[in-house]
Amino acid sequence: MAASSPTLTTAPAPPTPAPAPAPSRRGRLLALDGLRLVAALMVCLYHYAGRGGTVSTSWHRTPAHVFPTLSQAAAYGCLGVQFFFVISGFVICMSSWGRTLGDFFRSRVARLYPAYWVALALVTGAALALPAVVHPVRLDEFLVNLTMLQQPMGAPRVLGVCWTLWVEVRFYALFALLVVLRGVTYRRVVLFCSVWTLAAAVCRTSGNALTDQLVMPDYAPFFVGGLALYLIHRFGGDPLLWGIVAVSWLLGQSNATRGLWHTGAHGDFVRDPYVILLMVTLAFAAVAAVALGWTGRADWRWLATAGALTYPFYLVHEHLGWFVIRVLHRGLGLPAWPTLVTTVLGMLLLAWLMHRFVEKPLGPRLKRALRGRKLSSSSSRLGF
Repeated sequence: MAASSPTLTTAPAPPTPAPAPAPSRRGRLLALDGLRLVAALMVCLYHYAGRGGTVSTSWHRTPAHVFPTLSQAAAYGCLGVQFFFVISGFVICMSSWGRTLGDFFRSRVARLYPAYWVALALVTGAALALPAVVHPVRLDEFLVNLTMLQQPMGAPRVLGVCWTLWVEVRFYALFALLVVLRGVTYRRVVLFCSVWTLAAAVCRTSGNALTDQLVMPDYAPFFVGGLALYLIHRFGGDPLLWGIVAVSWLLGQSNATRGLWHTGAHGDFVRDPYVILLMVTLAFAAVAAVALGWTGRADWRWLATAGALTYPFYLVHEHLGWFVIRVLHRGLGLPAWPTLVTTVLGMLLLAWLMHRFVEKPLGPRLKRALRGRKLSSSSSRLGF
């Protein structure tokens, strides 16, 4: 049974552990891992077959001509990013419950950076080998990319997908400083969701670049929806939480449609507003199904592996995938469909290797290194 949802006036102050989970909880989380892989594959198909630009160089013509039918569906794969953000809101709320700010900081750094650094090195190597597909960067640009702060610095991105990591990092910072710092509770998460939603709506018309960077009005509804869905998962649904989810969906579909309902930036790819609405709705519905325990039978162990591969796969699939497509299709003459399938499977294999030999050994070591320093009294009070 889910715990009863506390009211805003009676919410407990300390961040207490979750009540004993229902038997279906393991299946729920494994299903969430599966959804993460689905979102990553959506983005992958978009980059390989749903857009033009650099990938057209690898195929030697636009994917709309290479895959006339697939390209029409793959053009919507970019919405996998919004799907990721809903999942991220759910996962971050879940993983930060009962943790200090220091725990949260160490877990995020250890999770994000080892695979990211290796992906940077691999893509930079590919750029040196085949600059026609992957644009090389200068040493100073590569070095600033190591920080994951290249976008606010105005430096070129080595990884095309890292713009989404900058969105995630800002979400982590907001949630850490406004919620995790004082301890995650039902009340604080609800207040955070409410204030962020209002700020995102107001920010739309402010015309202030700084507040737009901090509040992220285009993406806030997706994170907020995921946060509220985790509270539903933990405490059970109530009108307040479902209201937050509903408002997040309403704002999110508007943002997505406004941003994507037009011919793609590279031509040939047109998105229908009704399909965009459907995709956003399915993203919220899928995570809601996990929150409500409707995916309890999805307890296949391979889903845990799928979830573990998602992040490294997401990092390497774009530029390295274009590199592989160029070599297989134009260099070796492999037909388009075998090239596409081989490239996706190859990127999944590379992701497994990165998880096995980079993330698993280096993540815990980095976390221990961050924990091992001598603490001052002030940092101890902050949970470090």
